[in-house]
Amino acid sequence: MSEQVSTNAPGQKRKQPLDFAKHPNNNRNPKRVKQIEARTILAQASDKALNQNGELDVSAFVKAREFEIKAMEGSMEASKKSLSSRAFQLVPNDMRRRTASHNVKKVPKRLRTRAAREVSASVKMKEDNTPQLPSRRRRATPHLRLRLQTADKLQKLNARAKRKRAEAREQKPDQADPGKEDVLAVRIPRLKKNTLSQPEKPAAKFRKRQQHKSWLPTHIFHAKRAHMTEPKHPLWRFAIPLSPTEKTFRKTHRAGSIRGCIAWDTSYLSTIGVEGVEASLLGLLRSLGADEGALSGKGQTKWRAGTRFWRGWVRERDGEKALIAEVDTVWCVQEADLQATEDSPSKPRKHKRRLLLRVHPSAFLQLWTEVLKVAKMQRPPAMVEDLRFEVGSIEVSGPESTETLVSALKPIMNEGEESTGGPFAKTWSSISSVTNLSSLPENAILGFDISDPRLRYPPRTMKPPASESTNDELLQVLAQWPPDSTQTPPSIFDRTARLTASRLLPSQKAINRRKGDALPGEFPTRASNDPQIPILLMASRPPTTGAQGSWKLLLPWKCVLPTWYYLMHYPLSTGGNPRFGGLQETRQISFEQGAPWFPGDFPGTQAGWEWELSERTKRQAEWEKRPKGKRVAWESLDLGKGRKGEIGIGWACDWGYLFDPNKTLDPATASQATTKDSATTQEEAATSAEPRADPPADERPPRPAHHLPLPHSTTALSNSTHLPSTLHTITTVNLTLLSRGNPVTCARIYRLPTSDPTLRSQWLSLATSILHPPKKTLDPKSKPDHHNRNRKLLASIPHNKSHPLRTQQTAISLLHPQERREDGPIQPGHPAYPCVPDAKDLIGFVTTGNYDLGQGKGRAVGCIAVAKVRVAGVGVRLEESVTTTDGENEEVLKRVDGLEAGIGRKMVGRLCVVRDAGERVGRLARWELV
Repeated sequence: MSEQVSTNAPGQKRKQPLDFAKHPNNNRNPKRVKQIEARTILAQASDKALNQNGELDVSAFVKAREFEIKAMEGSMEASKKSLSSRAFQLVPNDMRRRTASHNVKKVPKRLRTRAAREVSASVKMKEDNTPQLPSRRRRATPHLRLRLQTADKLQKLNARAKRKRAEAREQKPDQADPGKEDVLAVRIPRLKKNTLSQPEKPAAKFRKRQQHKSWLPTHIFHAKRAHMTEPKHPLWRFAIPLSPTEKTFRKTHRAGSIRGCIAWDTSYLSTIGVEGVEASLLGLLRSLGADEGALSGKGQTKWRAGTRFWRGWVRERDGEKALIAEVDTVWCVQEADLQATEDSPSKPRKHKRRLLLRVHPSAFLQLWTEVLKVAKMQRPPAMVEDLRFEVGSIEVSGPESTETLVSALKPIMNEGEESTGGPFAKTWSSISSVTNLSSLPENAILGFDISDPRLRYPPRTMKPPASESTNDELLQVLAQWPPDSTQTPPSIFDRTARLTASRLLPSQKAINRRKGDALPGEFPTRASNDPQIPILLMASRPPTTGAQGSWKLLLPWKCVLPTWYYLMHYPLSTGGNPRFGGLQETRQISFEQGAPWFPGDFPGTQAGWEWELSERTKRQAEWEKRPKGKRVAWESLDLGKGRKGEIGIGWACDWGYLFDPNKTLDPATASQATTKDSATTQEEAATSAEPRADPPADERPPRPAHHLPLPHSTTALSNSTHLPSTLHTITTVNLTLLSRGNPVTCARIYRLPTSDPTLRSQWLSLATSILHPPKKTLDPKSKPDHHNRNRKLLASIPHNKSHPLRTQQTAISLLHPQERREDGPIQPGHPAYPCVPDAKDLIGFVTTGNYDLGQGKGRAVGCIAVAKVRVAGVGVRLEESVTTTDGENEEVLKRVDGLEAGIGRKMVGRLCVVRDAGERVGRLARWELV
């Protein structure tokens, strides 16, 4: 640390401190003044050590040096403390809070001694009013005194009730155990068939906060650590965490793909239970448009047996048969004796089976209406049950997700004891070292009962297997997968088991009492009346090779919170703890894995269209609140070649313009239309948390396009005869930029120009230079690269200094503006860079765009019109009116044909140009169906 040394003025023993009061215009703040004073070292002039004769006075010299040494030591100590932070300011980023706490117990143990010393010193200096006495020793305020009196009255009433119950037991001589407290039997409420469920009545102190929405089981945990949805504008009638308060973009990428894991409370996902004869359930799924190969094919035998789950699209039964959403479907495993009875030819199959459907909440009402309608058409009819507030879920993704779940979920046998040697427990504990779910069987499920995780809190790190025999056992388990033959019917399908586990959960106070009675370093033993928590684990594979999959844990609604705290505090073997994520982290992980996110990336569905309308309203409000000088002027945007104005509505993915360009709206009209179309979404968010019926079709905002899923889109694009009946059909694609750039939402997607051969040849030349860059020759006879040497020389010359070489390069650039750079493809901003295609070549919009940390480049997910992109072997080529010109563009057409042949016909058909809304520069990209 540099110090400022100053000398005394003549006749002064010590230097006076800096007086900033004499300079009122000085901008130095008091902290800066304190820092300067702390760094100033007082010293004495050398003439003080000389006597009157000019000789050295040893005693005076020693005293002067002694004073200077003490001044330096004092300055060093003062300078060290002048800018030092207090103890509560030294905690890590993940432990910091919105408001710093002065309570000593709120900081880590290594800082408590320093914090106590700072608090005591500040109290003596009257700089801090932090109370030193604990809350129970302080004088009660009037409000606190009233609360204490109320608590005392309630305690006396409770004691009186206990005394009456004790007297009643003494009056019963035939009671078996007079000293045992009365235990109320678990009352199972009546099952409401084919009826929407209601959320449980919240506690009195939280009731007013849940008038227009419902809380997740982990709401209080997330409310302290994450940004939540606005109180009056919930999302899908839930208060959902959007993103942690700290910066998590890079941390989420590392936890989801490199090291650690990340967990989400996905209890907002809707669950529908269906019960009936197997033939009725298969007919219900067939009416909803499920894949026929999954219903009757041999490849899905394990799914129908209940050892796998199936994920696929379902659609409406009548009308346009529009797609609803992707649904996870799980069958309940049949009992062994029932299976043997059904296999016998003498008796028909009349035993009922159960089925679970998991769907996104944005499409729940639409799916519920269809399932209820189709279930009543079956013979015999199936029973439908709404399990939204009975079954919660947690999703965990990352390399350490399996280790975390194996530590938290301990299987128990039917007798109530924890299973340690059974075949199923061995299978579950042996896969703890699995770091990628791609090694597990595809869509595998595991169903069993677990003990209360709070009995093993705080969690302990599992020791990773180190022997080769353990690795051999793991490979054998993954190859054979014993749960396919040993899986029993999961209790999660049984309503009685779910409610019993929820109502028998002991309080945290009872758990702490049992922990205190246990031996030091040991966990309390499991009691016979402890609940058996039924769970169901679903292992989903990633859509792309090398990406991480995720575990989906289904368990009773009230059992989510105890499991969640165990997961969050588990010490990973690689260091740290699992992270939690919100809705933004869900979209980020899906984006990095190359999978579209529902409903945002599916505007062809009703749920996706409503999401687009709500996001369009937010972007419009953000654009309108900016001053006119600081917002994009859509009408004055220059797209080149005399074209002015943005295509469609600038702040939206304008699918209406894509399919009907004649309906062009100015910004004012588009603002009114967006507000009108989003009225339904705003009213739905403002309504109460009680679910209501789906609005009629005439009240919904019109959906301009229909979604085409992956198998059908591949067929339609490869063969023009298989195009869908409606031309307003879109499909989801992945976009990878071939050069630098970062696309954003609402970016425009163009195909290569079809009406301008010159512009098409420019884009094909740019694609050729990017995909097939020229190779550098190592021939010693080749001419030296003077351009490269000149560039290196120019880079070493400062920009503010003139140089003959700089003048020469400037003259060349002015005389030859169209000359192409020899060090690579043309970059945006160069005069020779091609402009974007015409509006007739617009094929879609970007729904999600960002920088992909995994690939190190910009990527996007968007939707394109199927009718405008037909990959019939050669892709979309020039129009016939252009190719039949009488020799006018013959040379240009030959060049275009040669460039297409060099790149590849199929590759040219998948090339596109992506332009951000409000910008004039387009960038080459390649699209792939997802």
